[in-house]
Amino acid sequence: MPASFASFFAQATNLTSGATTNGAPQYDPNAGGGLFGSPWIFLILFALVYFAFIRPQSQAKKKQEELLKAVKTGDRVITTSGIHGVVTNVKDSTVMVKVADNVKLEIEKTHIDKIVRADAPEAEKAPAAKA
Repeated sequence: MPASFASFFAQATNLTSGATTNGAPQYDPNAGGGLFGSPWIFLILFALVYFAFIRPQSQAKKKQEELLKAVKTGDRVITTSGIHGVVTNVKDSTVMVKVADNVKLEIEKTHIDKIVRADAPEAEKAPAAKA
């Protein structure tokens, strides 16, 4: 058994080093260049990065921008810091949010995380209770 392993190892090292039986390495000038010699690998890698990271992020950003354009007086909102309130006034880049009696906060529109509309079904308003 040791002799067969030794001959297998010798053959494997000769194949990977490019050596031939006479000891001179063989080079093929038309050979690809390995994995990174082909431009296809970079195109595939770019496509994977685009569809895994860039596209979903841009879609989420577009959805958030549409949400902020739809804010109107009377909407219940939740801010990114967790403040719940009702929009009382909408300006260009800010909204006035009533959080309690006689307490109004002026908040940037970009800090609105969710809009909870009164006409939304109950399943969308609150997450289902876990059993």
